[in-house]
Amino acid sequence: MKNLINRRLFFVLLIACVIASMLVIPYSLALTSNGVEITAIILLLTVAQNLVLFAAAVFFGLLLSKRIGMGLPILQNVMEGKNQTKELKSMVPPSVCWGVLAGVLIALLAIPFNELIPELQFFETSVPAWKTFLASFYGGIAEEVLLRLFLVSLLVWITSKIKKAKGGFPTDAGVWVSIILAAVIFGLGHLPATAQITALTGAVVIRAIVLNGVGGIIFGRLYWKRGLESAMTAHFSADIVIHIITPWIASFFL
Repeated sequence: MKNLINRRLFFVLLIACVIASMLVIPYSLALTSNGVEITAIILLLTVAQNLVLFAAAVFFGLLLSKRIGMGLPILQNVMEGKNQTKELKSMVPPSVCWGVLAGVLIALLAIPFNELIPELQFFETSVPAWKTFLASFYGGIAEEVLLRLFLVSLLVWITSKIKKAKGGFPTDAGVWVSIILAAVIFGLGHLPATAQITALTGAVVIRAIVLNGVGGIIFGRLYWKRGLESAMTAHFSADIVIHIITPWIASFFL
């Protein structure tokens, strides 16, 4: 594994993903109203499941991203002992801005759906902010590893096998197709959780694809152009806007 991927980076990402998966539990429990309690056995099984899932996602994500010229440039260099303070300072502000923009766009696009699916808006305003804050780490870390580092890298690698640009790199068209396809999958991936709140009607499915697709495209482009660290920062910032700031503002009008 050492020759294939950066072993230290693998374990850092794996541990971060497992921790993020634990942090989302309070929010996940809020999706149900059956009074499920987390026992030691359930917690251990959840940790074991996440270890297997994210170990595979991180390993193949790092392997594929390396082959297509993407990845985590800042963390990669940090693991090699290089000072990345300057790069980090230049990456964070624009990534936060893109994340805030994504959050605002998603919040605005959600308005037409609020009357059609009032249950979702009510849920967002009823969940305590500390739960949604913790869940934001899952979005910023775990979802980015699954959707961008693994899935986008896999799709770009597949498209590069069909057609390459000069120098053997993936074509821009292939990257965009991969980003958009992953964004759609990202939206559909939220439907099981949404089904805990309301029935999966056509409007619910369209809402999931449109809202999450906007974020997925923005985060995907950041991954492509700036690295996964930028996508993670933007995703976390967007979740803060969507799940904390927007519900707080909406609570004054409900």
